[in-house]
Amino acid sequence: MDEQRIRWDDLQIVWAIAESGSLSGAGRRLGISHATVFRRLTDMEARLGVTLFERSRTGYTPSLAGEDLAAVAQRVEADIVGAERRLAGKDLKLSGTIRVTTTDTLFTGVLAPLFAEFRANYPEISLEVVISNQVHSLSKREADVAIRPTQNPPETLVGRRVGSIEQAVYGCREHWKSATTPLTDLPRHAWVGPDKHMGNSALEAWMGRQGLDERCQYRLDSMLGMQTAIEHGPALAVLPCYLGDNTPNLRRLTDPLPELATPLWILTHPDLRRVSRIRAFTREIGEGVLGASI
Repeated sequence: MDEQRIRWDDLQIVWAIAESGSLSGAGRRLGISHATVFRRLTDMEARLGVTLFERSRTGYTPSLAGEDLAAVAQRVEADIVGAERRLAGKDLKLSGTIRVTTTDTLFTGVLAPLFAEFRANYPEISLEVVISNQVHSLSKREADVAIRPTQNPPETLVGRRVGSIEQAVYGCREHWKSATTPLTDLPRHAWVGPDKHMGNSALEAWMGRQGLDERCQYRLDSMLGMQTAIEHGPALAVLPCYLGDNTPNLRRLTDPLPELATPLWILTHPDLRRVSRIRAFTREIGEGVLGASI
């Protein structure tokens, strides 16, 4: 096989088909049409003189040659991303763009004013904030900095712990007059909880241990959504204290739940830790979070 006839675009096509198992899936991944994927794959196989995929009713299965090229594509992308990170690490200016990923509740309850202050202090640095409960890859440069609660930060990242998020049970003040409620009374009431897409396994496990799953007929993939839901009825929910305590028409009904306390981290990729704008951002926001009530 003549490697000089293999282009990076070719490798992307093979990798996308191998990952998705179909032409349409590869097209969605690459942002091109099904017909374009088919034409480019056919041209590639003709040019290289090999069959890269076995076609069947269930989809496209890579041949040995297809598997080889898909593995090459992964290595090439890793090299490209690594080069981008190393080049970014040489940037010593307090300017440029920082892409930050965090959760909706952290942004609303803690980070928004800190980000505004940072922008005022560093007007040459642009912030792109990805508000999502899904984890974005810092290794693939989907984000430069992650600010997230986690018990086990990835070993591939570096950063600092900037606090611990406490959580407690909340209900609407209109429906809940007493300041506290025993945990043993909670299974008698309706609950709002996280759905599987939120990825809050600790809260799901806690609700299961408390026997609350059967009482939870209302689930959302957002903690802000859970907060809003209990403002409009008698149902209960576990919320971060920085969010629930600052919502006027909610009442905290329990002490903070020790088993749900979660460390809060600011993380970045090792290749970016010496970038001046990243260092300034993690320092300023870290100190701001430490000074906030979470």
